[in-house]
Amino acid sequence: MSLWKALEGARVLDLAQPMRRGMPQSPNHPPFRMTLERRHGDLVRPDGGSAANEVIVTGGHVGTHVDALAHVSQDGLLHGGRPAAEVMSHEGFSALGIDAFEPYVGRCVLLDVASAHGVDTLPPGYEVTAGDLARAARDVEIREGDAVLVGTGWSRLWQSAEDFTGLRGGAPGPGIGAARWLAERRPRVVGGETVAFEHVRPGRGHATLPVHRIMLVEAGINIVETMRLADLLDTGVREFALVLNPLPIAGATGAPVRPLALLA
Repeated sequence: MSLWKALEGARVLDLAQPMRRGMPQSPNHPPFRMTLERRHGDLVRPDGGSAANEVIVTGGHVGTHVDALAHVSQDGLLHGGRPAAEVMSHEGFSALGIDAFEPYVGRCVLLDVASAHGVDTLPPGYEVTAGDLARAARDVEIREGDAVLVGTGWSRLWQSAEDFTGLRGGAPGPGIGAARWLAERRPRVVGGETVAFEHVRPGRGHATLPVHRIMLVEAGINIVETMRLADLLDTGVREFALVLNPLPIAGATGAPVRPLALLA
């Protein structure tokens, strides 16, 4: 069967949140800003044509994005025991930056933890456990090299920045046990709906990032955050093709991405 034939009739779901000024994000990163630098009519060509363009300012970890392995260090060391200081400069990272991420096109497994609990959205501050993941995965195989997404239903709260960021009530996400469970299965990449792929306790914010340490530093597994999974969760589909290709910004610790799910 040709590739085109296999794709014929596939349903495509956009898993990226729209990027706009004031969107929910971690307070640890510069906010997204966009403004029109040139408006239609500012310059009109002799033939009557005009063009508009914008200036975009954003942190690499704002909106739907992929974390590079250079994003987190532990005791000064990056993944593979590489000293961060040796590959870091004012121009970014000469190794393990987001430009080193190879585009992913392959199988993806969605572990719907919210559905496993019989709810659309997990409560604020809920810690996803290894048992939760095993329960959500009971009818689907996770293979080495897959992409694995953890569904909490949190993207349903996108319109409420205060709730979505979890700064007050916390946000649901994997704890250390769940992170170990995922890492043991050797996925290529993991992802979720919250601004940090972590269990965020009420009132704690992003005080510590143990799941990031396990994934990025210890296991060398990239993380996708702030994904829009609500529509995908509603389909009931648990395995599909995923296209994941962040902007190749040289030396950056993360970059925006527009993940696409292809459903048969």
